[in-house]
Amino acid sequence: MSAGGSPMAEGDGPVRAPARPSGLLDVLRVASVVLDSEGRIVLWSPQAEELFGYSAQDALGEYAARIMVHEQHVDLVVKLFADVMGTGQSWAGAFPVRRKDGTTRLVEFRNMRLLDDQGEVYALGLCADQSTVHRLERDVALATRMIAQSPIGLAVLDTDLRYVSVNPALEELNGVPAEEHLGRTVREVVPRMDVDALETAARRVLETGQPVVDQSTIGRTPADPHQDHAWSISLYRLENAFGTVLGVAVSIVDVTEQYRAGIEAEAARRRLAMIADASGRIGTTLDLDRTARELADVAVPELADVAAVDLLDAVVQGRSTRLGPAEAAVIRALAVQGYDSAEALVAADPPGQVARYAPDRLVTECVRSASAVMLPEVKDEDLPRIARSPEAAELLGRAGVHSYLAVPLIARGEVLGALDLKRTRNPLPFTEDDLLLARELAARAAVQIDNARWYQSARDTALTLQRSLLPSHPPVTGGLEVASRYQPAGATSEVGGDWFDVIGLDGGKTALVVGDVMGSGIPAAAAMGRLRTATNTLASLDLDPALLLEHLDKITAGLEQTIATCVYAVHDPRLRQCRIANAGHLPPVRLRAGRPPELLDLPTGVPLGVGGVAFSTTTVDLDPGDRLVFYTDGLVETRRDSLDERLDTLLSLLEGPDRPLEEVCDLLLRTLHEPDNFDDVALLIARATAPD
Repeated sequence: MSAGGSPMAEGDGPVRAPARPSGLLDVLRVASVVLDSEGRIVLWSPQAEELFGYSAQDALGEYAARIMVHEQHVDLVVKLFADVMGTGQSWAGAFPVRRKDGTTRLVEFRNMRLLDDQGEVYALGLCADQSTVHRLERDVALATRMIAQSPIGLAVLDTDLRYVSVNPALEELNGVPAEEHLGRTVREVVPRMDVDALETAARRVLETGQPVVDQSTIGRTPADPHQDHAWSISLYRLENAFGTVLGVAVSIVDVTEQYRAGIEAEAARRRLAMIADASGRIGTTLDLDRTARELADVAVPELADVAAVDLLDAVVQGRSTRLGPAEAAVIRALAVQGYDSAEALVAADPPGQVARYAPDRLVTECVRSASAVMLPEVKDEDLPRIARSPEAAELLGRAGVHSYLAVPLIARGEVLGALDLKRTRNPLPFTEDDLLLARELAARAAVQIDNARWYQSARDTALTLQRSLLPSHPPVTGGLEVASRYQPAGATSEVGGDWFDVIGLDGGKTALVVGDVMGSGIPAAAAMGRLRTATNTLASLDLDPALLLEHLDKITAGLEQTIATCVYAVHDPRLRQCRIANAGHLPPVRLRAGRPPELLDLPTGVPLGVGGVAFSTTTVDLDPGDRLVFYTDGLVETRRDSLDERLDTLLSLLEGPDRPLEEVCDLLLRTLHEPDNFDDVALLIARATAPD
């Protein structure tokens, strides 16, 4: 005791409060016995009663050797007792004892000499059942060995979440010696782990007693400071026999390989999903620009933050090209797409622009070598080889372009251009896996792009032929004011064989023709040209419209696999009449002042080329100010609506006050013709004028 009466702990200041018992002594059930110098029992604990079976009343004052030791060992024990009392040296050993009930039990003894303030000598005996002691020894040895040899990292944290102990496996995982863990927090030892989540989980375990099992975390430790690792962490609350919370036991398993395998499997799944997505999204039409945009849209943001699709200009124009080592590339930008990269988008070549790329440009190198070019880490000196100008290079630098990849677009053995990819927001560099994915996308898209460019080339050829065969007529001719439009089919279909014509005849008369050759492409355009030429030749003979159609029918029948519809009308301003014949075509619309628009009631006839059916001529009045609207079926036919409904819509659009013919043409096309229509449209409107 200290002078103030406070208990003292060796080497410390006053203990301010008694510590709660650990319960270990209760588990051991250690018995305490005090003997006087003659070996008589003077103190007998309750645990001694339990161990030996004698009550304190039975034991006190008795010789210890008689009731505590088996009779066959009495002499030895008496001698050992005398040695302890004579020398002051402690003694320990195990002896069988005969309990009061006659049973024998092996007891572990530890004896030592005591001295009181009067100089009297006593002996203290501590006794415990040897089987209990050995069981605890085995448990401790097993636990110690398992902890020391376990491949799983193990640690104990106290209630302040400071390390109390760690095993060798955790030393290795953390790369920190065990002694540098002790007394420190997790944040102090491994700050680059997800410490907040770990501490939150540990405090929850301390509060609730509910364990946390297999919580995943990612981070870095001094053992491998340059690579992320993944760990599976489990936490359990530690309590003693009295329920006192001692701390948290932590087990840590490095699952980095499984984590990386999972990441790779997920990346592979996403790559397959992206390729499948690309198969459905790229090449939905045969429009070259749209196909390029679809490729760029697929690549962003899954693969890159900025994607551009560039084609060699010669390829766009239908010519093959091969670049020499020092030759610049003339490239047309078709599409560019970006994700949260405004400056990088501004730096890209605008779609539709044609530019010369110097031989040292990375895109030029890509299309020249037909090989991918990848810069996992873009340095400042690389930007001029990526950008189209010094100003663009500065923009790319500000945008944070840190990784670059270009893959060639190759179809049918020909390099068409390149898919140009940049990363700005995505912090990861391009990898070999990204290169494989980009190549797969480029290979699939290149075929679609090649199909689109050949289709567009054929379509442009047919359209050029078609337009070259269509007339260029004056706005006023032979008592008529005329306006016309030709609208080719949408990009999903080829150019058709629709045509119109305004032919001046003798006597101030005018022939008006609208026709449609069935089919599409160059064959339809060529057949249309032949029929138009024949119509012009026959019209000069001033034939009756029905007779003219009969001649055209014979000519059409001589054209291989050609069928056409046609309306032929001859306007005579002196008679204020039109004579009209129809060969299977939709009827014209007549508009007269003060009356609703009307579809002319004409004998329909059969298409040209069918043969064997006579045509008839119908005469209709056409006074000054009256209008006739001729059109092909592409204006009114759709897959969704009936023809009668569409014709009613046409008539409703033509109602109202007289308007300029050009305005009416635009209104009809804008309202009735749909962008994805599969047919061409020829439209001709004529207004009768007052004679001079």
